[in-house]
Amino acid sequence: MTLEPVIGLEVHVQLKTDSKLFCRCSTAFGAEPNSQICPICSGHPGVLPVLNRKAVELLVKAGLGVGCEIATHSIFARKQYFYPDLPKAYQISQSDLPLARNGKLTITTADGKLKDIRINRIHLEEDAGKLLHAIGARELDYSLVDLNRSSIPLAECVSEPDLNSPEEAYTYLTTLKSIFQYLDISDCDMEKGSLRCDANVSLRPVGHKQLGTRAEIKNLNSFKAVKESILYEIKRQTEVLNTQGRVIQETRLWDDQKGVTVSMRSKEESHDYRYFPEPDLIPIQLTKEYLADVRTSLPELPDKKKVRFVTDYKLTEYDASVLIAERPLANYFELAVKAGGVALAKPICNWITNELLGILNSCTRSISQSPVSPEHLAELVALIQKRTITGKAAKEVFVEMFETLQSPSKIVDARGLKTVGDTATIEKWCEEAIAEMPKAVEEYKGGKERAIGSIVGLVMKKSQGKANPQLVNQILQKILSR
Repeated sequence: MTLEPVIGLEVHVQLKTDSKLFCRCSTAFGAEPNSQICPICSGHPGVLPVLNRKAVELLVKAGLGVGCEIATHSIFARKQYFYPDLPKAYQISQSDLPLARNGKLTITTADGKLKDIRINRIHLEEDAGKLLHAIGARELDYSLVDLNRSSIPLAECVSEPDLNSPEEAYTYLTTLKSIFQYLDISDCDMEKGSLRCDANVSLRPVGHKQLGTRAEIKNLNSFKAVKESILYEIKRQTEVLNTQGRVIQETRLWDDQKGVTVSMRSKEESHDYRYFPEPDLIPIQLTKEYLADVRTSLPELPDKKKVRFVTDYKLTEYDASVLIAERPLANYFELAVKAGGVALAKPICNWITNELLGILNSCTRSISQSPVSPEHLAELVALIQKRTITGKAAKEVFVEMFETLQSPSKIVDARGLKTVGDTATIEKWCEEAIAEMPKAVEEYKGGKERAIGSIVGLVMKKSQGKANPQLVNQILQKILSR
């Protein structure tokens, strides 16, 4: 049989609130273990949770951002299970009546086609605590519990099993992350645990509708891990079906060092959690006016921004895709265009994607940490376009701008890098270069027009890169045509 993978993702996103979902404890990252807890989030008997209004608003934004239907009536449920990092022995989540349902996210597949991935639901829930099995490099023969994450607000986004390859899963996840960052509902920092992913993977014969037995890979904390774990799981299940004939439904963990998934426990079904309505929280009631206000507050999302960049700034699809990948990068570009003018949009884009992102990546900085301001970058591009400086000089200026935070004009003046446009001076350099390169002159006169390039290079060397290249070409052609 020819088998095809069927993949669904469950993405957990930490919502950007200052306090937890049901109490006033801080959500700040990096605090001392168990320093941000109270009787409510640590599960003391008799306490009552109070819902964080901001978390509801952020989840509604997430739902609207991917085209979900928002429920005006929604309730919480208790998800019953026992684990050492869950102090109440249940998790407050949503089951039958989540806040958002029936969304859709469009991705571009490897062959350039658009594909819609259905989103079953996005619901609100609290996070559990965290088990620590090591202190630094020292492995422990016991476990420690840190409850700082207990009751952190999460949005869980559950896709339908519409993905059919690790590459599609990767694209879906990065697209979803981009949308959530544009909506400013989360920083989506996987290193801090702000975005985690569970992947459900099964195989079925090509052309069949019925889903195969699935394995769930838990707590994937990098885009690389998502892609590689799914690829491994497809190979593992293919081998199992070809030898043993049956895949066991189970939960598995990804071992990043060994590059394999390992069995963790048998997979639970919804009825295993014994969901029932949370008695300590009243239902969430959202008015039409409230939803209209939230909808009005939504920013321009990546897809629409991409179309606008192509239309208004005459960028290529590829250039626009690079710039809209992160909201801060798109904002940086637009600030630079605002400072320099729409006519400079394309060269500004080129300098951002080729020079600025390159140097930022080399020193592991984000665009928000760029020492070169959008206004200074626009000023540098303008100097090039006006032929005040050459492209070669501009690269030297750019490096100094990055290191000193100075404006390009100030650096150009201080280092005397302005292009020499004086005809008499350039003619002198051209005459000298022609005299020194008789072979190139002979080749040019013999019809090999490209030979003039080496003469231009010598003139630029004599001028220390300051001669106007276009003027050099014109003068050389004039002299050689005599």
